[in-house]
Amino acid sequence: MSRRLLHGIVVAKSGNKTVAVEVTSVQRHPLYDKKITRSKRYLAHDEDNAATVGQKVTIEETRPLSARKRWLVVTKKESV
Repeated sequence: MSRRLLHGIVVAKSGNKTVAVEVTSVQRHPLYDKKITRSKRYLAHDEDNAATVGQKVTIEETRPLSARKRWLVVTKKESV
């Protein structure tokens, strides 16, 4: 089974080798057919401690690394 990949922006450095990544998605309201923007934060493991706030990153689902950390930073792009 393949692991989920999500794309988001680093919004905080949360300790050593940990970043908070905000992932946004656009959904349609089922009744009013209006676009709704939803966002969710994930704690992700950054082994190199190289991700900075504002960077676009791709995170991959992985085994539990701590109580709240279940994601791993895979790729980093230039800052927004």
